[in-house]
Amino acid sequence: MKLFPTGHATHPQWRMAAGLVLAQLRAQMALPDYASSPTLGLLYITDHYAPEAQEILDHLSAELPEVTDWSGTVGIGVSANNAEYFDEPGMSLMLCALPSDQYRVFSGVAPLSNSEMSGFEAHTALVHADPATPDLTELIGEMAGRVDTGYLFGGLSSGRGGALQFAVGGNGNIRGHGAAGGVFSGGLSGVVFGEGVRVVSRVTQGCQPLRSGVREREITEADGNLLLKLDGEPALDVLLADLQVSLERPQEAIDAVRNTLVGLADAGSDGVRRTGDLGADVLVRHIIGLDPTRRGIAIADTAEAGMRLTFCRRNAQAARADLMRICAEIREELEPEEQTLATARAVAAGEAEAAPHPARRIAGAVYVSCSGRGGPHFGAPGAELQIVRHALGDVPLVGFFAAGEIARHHLYGYTGVLTVFTSKD
Repeated sequence: MKLFPTGHATHPQWRMAAGLVLAQLRAQMALPDYASSPTLGLLYITDHYAPEAQEILDHLSAELPEVTDWSGTVGIGVSANNAEYFDEPGMSLMLCALPSDQYRVFSGVAPLSNSEMSGFEAHTALVHADPATPDLTELIGEMAGRVDTGYLFGGLSSGRGGALQFAVGGNGNIRGHGAAGGVFSGGLSGVVFGEGVRVVSRVTQGCQPLRSGVREREITEADGNLLLKLDGEPALDVLLADLQVSLERPQEAIDAVRNTLVGLADAGSDGVRRTGDLGADVLVRHIIGLDPTRRGIAIADTAEAGMRLTFCRRNAQAARADLMRICAEIREELEPEEQTLATARAVAAGEAEAAPHPARRIAGAVYVSCSGRGGPHFGAPGAELQIVRHALGDVPLVGFFAAGEIARHHLYGYTGVLTVFTSKD
């Protein structure tokens, strides 16, 4: 599998940005290591360009006639290899060269029909979602049930002027869109991939338990999104004790609660690890209210007795360490068990020499990060993407900063989802 061409740019005028992106793509498509006839475009734009989304898609489609299928969405920021465009005009585009019988584009307006899925077995799926969609968590779970592995990756659109998504099928549009030209809002959209498209994906957490000595709790009583008892004790009392605050000093208590999140995990799943880090199954949610009468805590999700809970906070140092961990896991999975000395040296090259070495067999990558992680959270603009580049090399990469991240059948918050397309050879 050859490398997927990518292009990214920022400019106040979208046509200028598109011109820069197209120049990068065409230059790469002329190189022997890059795919020369890609058919699937993954397009991400910042919300500064949202009013011109249809014009952008039409223009890129006309300039890249070989690309028959399109998918993507809008975000408050978009990412590329070693760069991010956060809260500024920007676009990031990757052209994937995949067998036409190994993927299908879908949308909420035109979901995959039985006829389109005839003879096609969905293995994994890239999913973009409108955060305003009702019953979104249930829809994500239902979508995960339609792919063999149960694995989804993607995120929620995060445009400030409303969500929009791109979805164009191989016939120039998707049946069911009617007069729509491939730009729409609402529901889920994306690409389902067959078994012939191999992906490796990991979730990185951006939060950490409060401190050592504050243990994981069991939810012993809950009423919808109201936690009533933790480890058999009133939930509010447990929270105040863990935060070491009292309602007798209300402002101090309010400030502490506002900076606190909850990490939820099902019993028996990957919760808090021995290292004190949050596992991949932990879903971070906001505390949205306190109930002094019932001594309860209201959270931005429903909970059930038997689930486990950890009070946590955003932590930039922990986020950096966990991002490096998942990059190392992906790298180790893709590198051959036995390496020649030359291969080992090439793979271990410094950042200045970083290149998509064949030993890693990475054709391209998609990185969806929480909009609360971008920019200053990692210490400097682009620092988050620099960590990925340093670990994986100069691989083609696109992505966006989301209002929620999707991995497997879960909807996350404050996480990053890194997925690489890789060859089997």
